Amino acid sequence: MQHANLDHWTERADLAASFRWAARLNMHEAVANHFSLAVNDEGTRFLINPNQVHFSRIKASDLLMLDVDDPSVMDAPNAPDPTAWGLHAAIHRACPHARCVMHTHSIWSTVLACLADSRMPPIDQNTATFSNRHVIDEEFGGLAFEEEGRRCASLLSDPVSKVLVMGNHGILVVGDSVADTWNRLFYFERAAETYVRALQTGRPLRIMSDDIAEKTARELEDYPGQAEAHLSELRAILDAEGDSYAT
Repeated sequence: MQHANLDHWTERADLAASFRWAARLNMHEAVANHFSLAVNDEGTRFLINPNQVHFSRIKASDLLMLDVDDPSVMDAPNAPDPTAWGLHAAIHRACPHARCVMHTHSIWSTVLACLADSRMPPIDQNTATFSNRHVIDEEFGGLAFEEEGRRCASLLSDPVSKVLVMGNHGILVVGDSVADTWNRLFYFERAAETYVRALQTGRPLRIMSDDIAEKTARELEDYPGQAEAHLSELRAILDAEGDSYAT
């Protein structure tokens, strides 16, 4: 049921659904990690999860509406997590192309981020999806308060790079919408799992050529409607179960 006093209801419900599925897929971490979505043309006003609420309980009406130019929000009774403000406000302020920002410490992506070499070679379609399309942060500076947030935002200035492998930390994915970003986060986690499990065999990897990896990545980028269908199906499952996410 939509609350009459809340704007951007579709966006709120989409974001709430993505929290619920992140929890189902064990891509959450207790009451930490954050997803945000810009709702104005400038990218300066954004929705984000409330402070220290488990992903599996977040509802559309719970989401905070913040403004990157209003730091006084941190003094409010319902202030967001300081690291949510530090990281997400910095990215929305500096990278208007990053309409949606999803940051997790999901297991396989974090394992990748903990390797001395966090590059992910193209060994299947999913890993090829991210060929030359992710950035590796090798300068972890502690919790993502404002200074660290600004540093991370500077690594996402190129709109082509929509995944930040945060060395010693986790993963951060940006996109044009909730559907686009969730789909990218899901597939990067799958790709990281495939790569790490392949390494665990101790056997040589079958690595694609650069040309085939790029061809595959472009074909997947042009594949019509997958991200939207993915999120729509997840919402349909939640709706059929009578889930409270869209309340």
